Amino acid sequence: MSGGPYRPNVGVVLFNAAGLALYGKRTGGVEPHCWQFPQGGIDAGEDPATAALRELEEETGVPARLTEPLGRTKGWLTYEFPPEVRARKKNKKWKGQKQKWFALRFLGEDSHIDLDGCASDEFDAWRWAPLADAPDLVIPWKRGVYAQVVDAFARFAA
Repeated sequence: MSGGPYRPNVGVVLFNAAGLALYGKRTGGVEPHCWQFPQGGIDAGEDPATAALRELEEETGVPARLTEPLGRTKGWLTYEFPPEVRARKKNKKWKGQKQKWFALRFLGEDSHIDLDGCASDEFDAWRWAPLADAPDLVIPWKRGVYAQVVDAFARFAA
């Protein structure tokens, strides 16, 4: 696919004390490839680490004070949108996304994850699951990036 820049984006893998990762089920998503990690765009002038914490709270209700940083990916990981996704109005100017990923330890209780109280309606369900499951749970065109994230953050997993 040619043309268009990559949209700057962040992704977050939130690990609980047992080393399991938090997955959100995309609202309206169809099983089995509807689960993903919190992610979203970086606002103009925003630091990627700040964007990661903001996106995590907007999509899961988990505030920054209930996390501690574990690591981040080096450089940008990229994927291209398939034609049907790129055709959507909000994606027309983008070839795909370039992402910086952050691993965080969750210091709260499960009750602190509040999808109903979120600024975003990105997810309609959540669960803890092994990090290694990620490439099989996400939509196919994000699998390459998710495999890289699994490799980068395996040391934090159960």
